[in-house]
Amino acid sequence: MRKPLIAGNWKMNNTCAQAVGLIEELKKGHWGDEVEVAVCPPFTALRDVKQALGNSPIRLGAQNVYCEDAGAFTGEVSVPMLKELGVELVILGHSERRNVFGETDGLVNKKAAKVLKSGMVPILCVGETLEEREQDKTQDVVRRQIVQDLNGLTGEEIEKMVIAYEPIWAIGTGRSATAAEADRVIGYIRGILEDLTDGRLAQTIRILYGGSVKPGNAEALFEMPHIDGALVGGASLKANEFLGIIKYAAGKEIG
Repeated sequence: MRKPLIAGNWKMNNTCAQAVGLIEELKKGHWGDEVEVAVCPPFTALRDVKQALGNSPIRLGAQNVYCEDAGAFTGEVSVPMLKELGVELVILGHSERRNVFGETDGLVNKKAAKVLKSGMVPILCVGETLEEREQDKTQDVVRRQIVQDLNGLTGEEIEKMVIAYEPIWAIGTGRSATAAEADRVIGYIRGILEDLTDGRLAQTIRILYGGSVKPGNAEALFEMPHIDGALVGGASLKANEFLGIIKYAAGKEIG
């Protein structure tokens, strides 16, 4: 069974005090075992958020990590540092990391291998720009990213990952792919995973949608057969909106 995952990417938002306040609001929500929930605060708030979560079922994620354990890498954070703080999931290859900070598929691949070796779960982001979409290159882009980002990983390792399809033109713009559009691309991604693993393993991998996900479009998205949850940006900063998205995901468990 693929249990839906709703992960909040807070990006560069929330001081430690604001982060703890948001966690206290989220802890008032109830969703049972039907959906998995995670939050990914800035590095500075990870320790405080972990303490605030207490016995909550909400899992702790990070927004990035480097591919070396230690060394002269000013400004970077390593896998052992995150593990010590209780981090369980790590976002990799987000379009903002690729486009603003110049991360390549090769670097994302190294990070994925390092995170998997640690026992943490990579959330690998892939997606096309508006120009690539208009040129009908969506499938070429996501295939290239997935094949290169997962290069050298075994099927069993890939099975432990989460993939997030995030069309860049929909991130933070208020625009979202229609449920049918998102499902079509995510179905294509699952086909790529079948090529890289075997059919059985590919059917167990969770694939999320990300890109201006809100309570208003969450229900339609989660009704789609291939969409296993969401990587949520702006709406994850507002407890009522994030809980609203979780509510719609809680009714969907995919067989």
